[in-house]
Amino acid sequence: MTEINHKEIVTNETLNKLRAAVLGANDGVVSVSSVVMGVAGAGAEQHAIFIAGLAALVAGALSMAVGEYVSVSSQSDAEKAFIRREKQLLRQNPAGELEQLADAYVELGVTRATARTVAKELTAKDALKAHLRIHSNIDENDINNPMQAAISSLVAFTLGGAIPFLAMILSPKSIHIWATTAAVVVALIVVGYLSATVGGASRRRAMLRVLFGGLLAMAATYGVGVLFGTTVG
Repeated sequence: MTEINHKEIVTNETLNKLRAAVLGANDGVVSVSSVVMGVAGAGAEQHAIFIAGLAALVAGALSMAVGEYVSVSSQSDAEKAFIRREKQLLRQNPAGELEQLADAYVELGVTRATARTVAKELTAKDALKAHLRIHSNIDENDINNPMQAAISSLVAFTLGGAIPFLAMILSPKSIHIWATTAAVVVALIVVGYLSATVGGASRRRAMLRVLFGGLLAMAATYGVGVLFGTTVG
């Protein structure tokens, strides 16, 4: 049973990382496409669109990286603090911690006698690991790395944002709106498919949801660009 649970935990951690990467790519596609569409809707020249798109790509990627670094750092610090407290409790009150571990298994539906047996065996093998697993699902040897998370988010956002940016910049001005829209549609379908695959959800529903949200954001910012480009200009 212990081995199966361990594999499930590892799988969940891997899935969380994949979900974060997929979400980062989705944010890149939607945010950068919205910016270039808004600027293009205002009637800006290709150079202005290039500058705005590049700024959105760089700023968005760095923002994602910094945000992820701060978030994961906070989580990592909290996990390390919990581990230190648990180590201290195990040194100061091992008998009480043993009873607490048994109580946790009783709450899960195990009989008191079985719970005490399990608690004693797990404590004898690795008391800290047993308490971390049952109380907070933390693995002392697998604390999230803030820098790794930041780099993953930066790369995912950059890859996603590069799709509408390059489509807008490299396509002829006469068709750059349609070319960007087509590129974004394909990118969002792929992102929706991957997110559903990672999460084990309905692929069709996920693709439609991501596609609708992305196209709505693009249409809204394009409309804003047209409106204010005409009014202000």
